[in-house]
Amino acid sequence: MLITFKVNIWQYECKFIIFGHIMSKRFDSKHMLTIGEEIRKLRENDRLPLRKVAAELDIDQSILSKIERGERKASRNQIIMIAKIFSVDEKELLINYLSDKVLYELIDEDLAADALKIAEKKIKYLTKKRNDK
Repeated sequence: MLITFKVNIWQYECKFIIFGHIMSKRFDSKHMLTIGEEIRKLRENDRLPLRKVAAELDIDQSILSKIERGERKASRNQIIMIAKIFSVDEKELLINYLSDKVLYELIDEDLAADALKIAEKKIKYLTKKRNDK
């Protein structure tokens, strides 16, 4: 795998060589935020206090604070509600949520990158198998 970085404060470009094909993907800095950091950024950008967002989610503000700090995990339903509260793309927020779930499960594993490659293949295989039924 080859990764190249473009010199730019706000974004970088990664080039991966997979099965002989060069894949290029642009990431901006928001893709490097954890789901908690992204929630905090959304809340602060809208100048909403913790208590108001927590009330919308029907949770205590201390729980929302812990979610923002990464000390507690949000539920899938909470992520969907947050997308609605801030009028952001639900799919993008869910992708960040799911990527964090994978990240925290594998972060201390020496073989994480290899496991992710195999998992990606399995996802494609099982998805195709389900769709063929």
